[in-house]
Amino acid sequence: MSISLEEVRHVARLARLKLTADEEARFAPQLANIIDYLGMLQELNTDNVPTTSQVTGLTNVTRADIISCAPRQDELLACSPLPKEDHQLLVPSVFS
Repeated sequence: MSISLEEVRHVARLARLKLTADEEARFAPQLANIIDYLGMLQELNTDNVPTTSQVTGLTNVTRADIISCAPRQDELLACSPLPKEDHQLLVPSVFS
């Protein structure tokens, strides 16, 4: 299959890629090869191949939600080495 430069430009535009003329010329045969390969895959007989979505046998391991009391504000503030003022942490300014 042959891919025109206009088709390469169209695909690049869809992918929001800015290609140089050299890249367009280089990618045209590469894109044609990829499409030819996909055509070969389309011809494969997969009638006897089971549908597969997960092959490792692993499952998500989750823990049960446990309701517990949240620490009090003063306990949390006590853990910080930063200075405190009015039950809040004083942090360095991020704006000049």
